[in-house]
Amino acid sequence: MTPPKKKYYQISSLQKGLKILELLIAEKELTVSRVAEISGINRAGSHRFLATLRDLGYVEKNTEGRYQATLKILELGMKVAARFEIRSVARPYMQEISNAFNETVNLGYWNGRGILHLDKIDSREILRMDTPLGSTAPAYCTALGKVILAHLPADDLDDFLAGQKLQPLGPNTITSKEKLKKELKKIRKKGFAVDNEELAAGLRCVAAPVFNHTGQAHYAISVSGPSMRLKNQRIEQIRKVIREVCSKLSHQLGDPGDHDKEGL
Repeated sequence: MTPPKKKYYQISSLQKGLKILELLIAEKELTVSRVAEISGINRAGSHRFLATLRDLGYVEKNTEGRYQATLKILELGMKVAARFEIRSVARPYMQEISNAFNETVNLGYWNGRGILHLDKIDSREILRMDTPLGSTAPAYCTALGKVILAHLPADDLDDFLAGQKLQPLGPNTITSKEKLKKELKKIRKKGFAVDNEELAAGLRCVAAPVFNHTGQAHYAISVSGPSMRLKNQRIEQIRKVIREVCSKLSHQLGDPGDHDKEGL
């Protein structure tokens, strides 16, 4: 396969620096040698990038000589998150669902590649799902993702699937693009999606779309929990409530309500 052609405007040094920063965030703390080994950037280059990031306040060196990301990353992330007004608007609706079922309630955003977890209300149960805020998840095997994919314009969905490999992550992951498209068509008609151990074994999830003033479903709310608690009868109860609550939230966001149920 021919490697993708580098775009003329891309700055290699910036890409490398961000790659190292992302690496430190993922691995928590690393030595210069380990950074060089994982990133593929030689030791001298890795040291320069780390030193620059340290001068800028994004990286610090601990007493053991390992580098780690600083809270400046969190500060930037919180400023970006603050732009998503949807979090404050959606919170009362999420709380309503949480009160009804005492399972983890998630707010997801479609970023064009996957699902970004914007907000959540944790279950009070000891055994519960714990998805970090700001983390991303695949769209094709999550309830949040599938219910948003189901409402994408056909061309956008085709573009997404063309560049997406459907890797098996759970025992019931749909790995056929044709089967997934059939599943998405059903989801669009029903108005909700279920992740039946598609992302991970023992996890089930129910989601409904949230439409904005243009009628686009860029957001979704889900209820997730262990499959031992979220049995079919419970799923049926949740899907009725979550559809109703998401419909009320969509109305508040100005949803025109003229969605094409046969769009796929």
